[in-house]
Amino acid sequence: MSLIYTINGYLNRYPFVKKGIKRAVQRTMVSLMHNFRSEGDIHRLSPMDDDHEYFFGYYDKSPWDITGRYVLCLRAVNTWDCVAPSEPAEIIRIDTNNNNSIEVLGKTRSWNVQQGCMLQWLGPDYERYIIYNDFRDGKYCSVVLDLHSREERVLCFPVYSVAQDGSFALSLDFSRLHRLRPGYGYSNMEDRTKKEFIPDGTCIWKLNILTNTLESVLRYTDFTQFEPRKEMEDAVHKVNHIMVSPNGRRFMVLHRWFCGERKYSRLVTANIDGTSLYNLSDDDMVSHCCWKNDNEILAFENKHESGIGYYLMMDRTDMYQRYWSNINYDGHPSYSPDGSAILFDRYPDIRRIAAVMVADSSLTEGHTVRVLARVFAPFRYDNDTRCDLHPRWSRDGRQICFDAVFEGHRGLYAVPYK
Repeated sequence: MSLIYTINGYLNRYPFVKKGIKRAVQRTMVSLMHNFRSEGDIHRLSPMDDDHEYFFGYYDKSPWDITGRYVLCLRAVNTWDCVAPSEPAEIIRIDTNNNNSIEVLGKTRSWNVQQGCMLQWLGPDYERYIIYNDFRDGKYCSVVLDLHSREERVLCFPVYSVAQDGSFALSLDFSRLHRLRPGYGYSNMEDRTKKEFIPDGTCIWKLNILTNTLESVLRYTDFTQFEPRKEMEDAVHKVNHIMVSPNGRRFMVLHRWFCGERKYSRLVTANIDGTSLYNLSDDDMVSHCCWKNDNEILAFENKHESGIGYYLMMDRTDMYQRYWSNINYDGHPSYSPDGSAILFDRYPDIRRIAAVMVADSSLTEGHTVRVLARVFAPFRYDNDTRCDLHPRWSRDGRQICFDAVFEGHRGLYAVPYK
């Protein structure tokens, strides 16, 4: 393990000290950079607009429709003061064939600065329908909008991860998530489980999008009683980062628990109905993941025997291989549509520069990691209101878009992939 990670691990015990040291070092380095803002063949997709912020959200879905013409995003007034603002955000469609002109499709009252409102094109055609989360009649919901007729269909529950065929979605408790992980849940409703370390109730639901029916998949106790560890006792538990497999038969989820300032994570997979749980990674730290196919998962994680890095794991086995032995920094990975390349990013370094990168997906030695874009992250966007790049592929694999703030506001940008 590198010296930097050793120091970082020690400072994690003292988060306020760590934050102060980090900020002091960054300010010193930024003062020496001579106004660097960006580097790469970067094209702006969202309008130049000093009165609004534009962004899409997370890395596990594409903002492009199947034709490559239209791009979805959110438009908000303020994304730097609050992680889950109470003011509505607008649902925007960008027409890349018409000088990136925009059209307002609707509004959402349930959104956050990291994952937006789970706005996305609905499969299997990814052209006529979009789905997003909202807050209506005093409860969270999701909305399916027909872009041809402009008719809405309001569903009884919000979505987190939607199956590729558009028939169902998995979801979780966004109020508990907001309290325990600011920037990823919604603030419209108070967390009714805030006094419970291990709530006595459902933590993952399945929403049938076609019939608008909801069923319980897993409870918090299903996780705490599954291959329990001593550290789980008297700890606060939550789940996050659900991802449905490409064929819609299984899903992955991060089970996390907190003992004071210490955080533990493990990656669990299961059938869509909650059966056949498998503890795929349980070495204390798992971060961002993605499905390579129906059986393999790429994750940035810790392995006790080999350290921190990206690992490709075979579901329901103990088989894994390490990618890029020289890369030990976290990012948001995803495979290109044809599976030949892996897209990921890097958080701002000590100079406040973040990067979008791509690499060959083979496990052969000697492959190179190519930097497609480097952008500056102003101090205004930091900590829970930071702007992660969250790079995503276009559906034909020819473009990559990301959120960034190097021009002073959140905006949606794209780079070509050749």
